Amino acid sequence: MDTTEQQVIRRAATVAAAVMTASLIVGVAVGTGGPGGGHRGPGGADRPVTTVHSTGSMKPVGATGTADRDAPPVGARARTPDTGSLRLLTGNTGPAAPGTPGGTVRADAPWGTRPDAAPGPVRMRLPAPTGAHPVGITTFPVTDRRRPDPWMAGRSRELMVSVRYPARAGARLFPRAPQMLPGEAAGFDELNTFTPHVPAGKVDWAATATHAHEGAPPAPHHGRLPVLLYSPGAFDPRALGSTLCDELASRGYVVVSVDHTYEAPAVEFPGGRVVRSLLPAELARAQKENRVPELLRKVSDVRADDLRSVLDALGRPDAARALPDGLRGALDLGAVGAFGQSAGGFTAALALHDDPRVKAAVNMDGVMGYTQKDDDPRNPSRVGTDGVNRPLLLLGMDGDNRHTVASWGATWAHSSGPLRGFMLKGSRHASYTDGQSLIPQIARSLKLPQDDITALIGTVPPRRAVAAEKAYVSAFFERWLRGRDDGGLLDGDSTRYPEMRFVP
Repeated sequence: MDTTEQQVIRRAATVAAAVMTASLIVGVAVGTGGPGGGHRGPGGADRPVTTVHSTGSMKPVGATGTADRDAPPVGARARTPDTGSLRLLTGNTGPAAPGTPGGTVRADAPWGTRPDAAPGPVRMRLPAPTGAHPVGITTFPVTDRRRPDPWMAGRSRELMVSVRYPARAGARLFPRAPQMLPGEAAGFDELNTFTPHVPAGKVDWAATATHAHEGAPPAPHHGRLPVLLYSPGAFDPRALGSTLCDELASRGYVVVSVDHTYEAPAVEFPGGRVVRSLLPAELARAQKENRVPELLRKVSDVRADDLRSVLDALGRPDAARALPDGLRGALDLGAVGAFGQSAGGFTAALALHDDPRVKAAVNMDGVMGYTQKDDDPRNPSRVGTDGVNRPLLLLGMDGDNRHTVASWGATWAHSSGPLRGFMLKGSRHASYTDGQSLIPQIARSLKLPQDDITALIGTVPPRRAVAAEKAYVSAFFERWLRGRDDGGLLDGDSTRYPEMRFVP
């Protein structure tokens, strides 16, 4: 596990020179100030005023458009990827067939397809969801007008969110949403979680399509739909959790993914306005002034407040206007969960601690304290000192569990709510992101060394890692938000997913 500080320091170091240029920083950098504001209860008088701006709906595309013709019919399970694509990662069946340097992995090719010889940046595809429904998506900004932006003086807090939902069978006639918009892709290429293993300029980050269809009509439903909030890791865009977000929406959830503005590499707002990260500059200042724990506390509090702002917005009439017909009034804000990877997992745990509207949370390999070392109990968070009184699932990379990560152990010791812990054998920190399926495709085309691949996503076969992640996160929310039986999956080791080890 990278601690919050390790993650920020490691990623910022790769762009240290760029931080000093105006190309990386939009606007005037402001001081970090103190930690983020204290908890505002969901019903308090100081509850923020939020505005949601609709970006309009998409029209169906014709036969020659970008619709997903290969999407499975409603209720069908996704095609299983070819296991030959896993050879480069496992290392026990010989090297994968090499691709031409600089070649292109076709966006519509299944995992394991050999790159063609055409020159150009690498292009990838994401695993398809396996739930009963196609997935629709709409994206819009949320402005909290009573909350000053903690990173940029004189501005209200602005966020971009994507809302995924179960869609009708006709969703395939609507265009598939890109994983990243052009401005976001350019920012991610400069500052991303895969540096220095993946060189800049070699991957077409804007070319990958999700399995969510823009503006597709929602599926008919009985009763309201539970809502899940997704927070990405430090320096990561919300797009890097697309596989899991698509999966959960295909299983009947409304999934709201959030970009943390001025922290993510680049956030693209309607009209093409792109806001770049200020966090590398803030970190350099904090290191110079010897106050990195204070910065980490601020980052975490800002993130938790961001989720609160979004949840507030979803309960307001303007949010309903931004949602497609059939989804308005369908959100069950009494059945809300939160999940995330790394710092996003910590954010989900903070939301569970702070906001009684959040009923359950999943932390995927995120340390829950303001420290550089996993086993360092200093600078604990309120999650560690208070614990939580509602369900929390801790999913760690290989070696990370409540016995090795001090902040997890403290949370476990002080919590009265039900907690579960699992560890994904052979995994690394990025295994709980889309990197698990993207990195092997990049590696085949760019001929990345095996050591680089292992450093990013470990040795667990990608298909197995993705399947386990989908299964355990889905089962957790099914149990605690819908009261459905998971067959004991969360209560011990499973023969279906031997890679996921139960940690009592």
